[in-house]
Amino acid sequence: MRSIWKGAISFGLVTIPVKLYSATEQKDVTFHQVHREDGGRIRYKRVCTLDGEEVPYPDIAKGYELASGEIVVLTDEDFEGLPLSTSRRIDVLQFAPADQIDPIYFAKSYYLEPDAQGAKPYVLLRNALESSGQVAVVKVALRQRESLATLRVRDGVFVLETMLWPDEIRKPDFAFLDEDIEVRSQELKMAESLITTMESDFDPSEYHDAYREALQQVIEAKVAGKEVIPPREEEEARPAVDLMAALRASVEAAKREREAGEPAKAKKAAGKSKDEEKAPAKRKARKSA
Repeated sequence: MRSIWKGAISFGLVTIPVKLYSATEQKDVTFHQVHREDGGRIRYKRVCTLDGEEVPYPDIAKGYELASGEIVVLTDEDFEGLPLSTSRRIDVLQFAPADQIDPIYFAKSYYLEPDAQGAKPYVLLRNALESSGQVAVVKVALRQRESLATLRVRDGVFVLETMLWPDEIRKPDFAFLDEDIEVRSQELKMAESLITTMESDFDPSEYHDAYREALQQVIEAKVAGKEVIPPREEEEARPAVDLMAALRASVEAAKREREAGEPAKAKKAAGKSKDEEKAPAKRKARKSA
């Protein structure tokens, strides 16, 4: 990984120099726009809509459009006086229970690595935060944008999760919320039964991006010159007419799926335990050698 920012955690009078890394990456299959005839790349030019001339990058400024359609042009000098922190600090504002922060506020996750001279205070704050069971609420400026963020510990490393501001969260305004929709107790019990049947520990490794894998196969088939056969379209699911019958059928299907999946999980767990049994034997063999 390559660091994308350097700064310091400011915790009271303690300063912890850190490097920032993107903690996630999206593995979408990316495409270029090309000419269908010969595969040539499509290029775009920055052209002024008023005189039709191509504009070099140094001559491009930021413009804010008013409701009247007029444009206010802002220069670098206009941005210099703004109160955006340039001190490259992650300022700890408070500590709070993690469950008080709605996940809808989280925007992007980053890892923080300490510089050599900051390792000890980093570990100290990390251990104290982890034992407290809380998260640190901080303020940080990244890429010309000031954000609230949280600091939490994951796998022994600080994770900085930038947050949206409260006025950036949209309020759900849907007509059905004002309707008086009656749910029968039998339907509620059956829905709860379905949830209980499908309940299990979350293991992200059990899931994969089927669309991306299929798209990659299409690309590989194109490269190999094979005939590409499109998948059959699945019949679109329609709303259930009898809600109780649909819930009951869903519970039965979930039970069957769970029973079918249990042998595979047991086999996987058994495989892990065998590997663990072999590991000490290998270590002993190395030691005796």
